[in-house]
Amino acid sequence: MIKTLYLIAFLLFGLNCNAQEIDADLLAIKAKMDAVNTFSAKLQLDLEAPFINMPTKRAAMEYQRGKDLKFSSDDFVILPKRGLDFTLSELFEHPFITVDRGMQTLDGNQVKVLNVIPTGDDSDMALATLFLDIEQQRIAASEITTKKNGTYKLKMQYDQASTVLPNYVEVAFAIEKLKIPLNFMGSDTKIDRKTMRNMDTKTGVLKLKITDYQIDLQP
Repeated sequence: MIKTLYLIAFLLFGLNCNAQEIDADLLAIKAKMDAVNTFSAKLQLDLEAPFINMPTKRAAMEYQRGKDLKFSSDDFVILPKRGLDFTLSELFEHPFITVDRGMQTLDGNQVKVLNVIPTGDDSDMALATLFLDIEQQRIAASEITTKKNGTYKLKMQYDQASTVLPNYVEVAFAIEKLKIPLNFMGSDTKIDRKTMRNMDTKTGVLKLKITDYQIDLQP
């Protein structure tokens, strides 16, 4: 009898997961992102961290659908390992479910809050919280918790004439056990190692100004 009840519960749970529908607003945003075949852009980067004084850096960024973002620079650019996937391609790569958390005010605007939860073990994402601008069909902010690389938060701003891609992004991330030789960051960068050693949690905010987009969209 007990085995029968367990079997029924298992089957009901499986049916419930299979019946879970992906949020329609997120699917609309995903469709806009999927329409981007490639893009390239120029970046201006500024890092805010209490123990690092790094002058403004510049880099180039290239994206091809189905592949990771590529960055290039004549100088070292400190970038978090993850967090700059504007298209959320890695999040959408594996099966997931969504949970609607209702509406919320973000920077004076109403946004829809969603939890995105991978349903398998393949994704490095443990949980994503997305803040959707439903009217403009784009993502205003996100908070991604990974299995191995901590949590990072993105806030995005958009040019009114732009597509779903932002022209300004702030990435807040934790720097664990940071050990970066000065020459890797450029001779013009200074690190206060005493402050760094005394901090329990090492955090930074990367500010990216994105210009000169060249975007190839599906017809």
